[in-house]
Amino acid sequence: MIKKYFAGFLSLLILSGLLTPLSVQAQSDSVEKVRSKVQTLSANRDKQIEVKLNDKTKIKGYIVSVDSDSFTIAASSTATSQQVLYSDVAEVKKVSSGFSAKTWLILGGVAAGTVATWLIVKPAVCDGGAQSRGIC
Repeated sequence: MIKKYFAGFLSLLILSGLLTPLSVQAQSDSVEKVRSKVQTLSANRDKQIEVKLNDKTKIKGYIVSVDSDSFTIAASSTATSQQVLYSDVAEVKKVSSGFSAKTWLILGGVAAGTVATWLIVKPAVCDGGAQSRGIC
């Protein structure tokens, strides 16, 4: 009976020792991803970023400085700066500033198609300018 309890206790001890390094490894990977993203975004300091923290709060602002374990954001809504630890960050992204290049290309294609259609259809419908009703 004692052997059974001892085996169960030993199994739990081994499992708890194996699971702890896995969670630490996953956390350090996420910290490295955040650190590399901040390094990339800090190259262009005049772009606004949005930081989502682990407690679900969001901070918008500009990167002021980058350290080995944290970075500093000058908040755009207030005139204060805030130091943020990489381990407290869930997500970092650049704030979009209007339409993307893909959207502009689509809008340009639609406009060009509309003009081309008008130039082709109008002469066929108007019959050389002889009609004076409708779109002519």
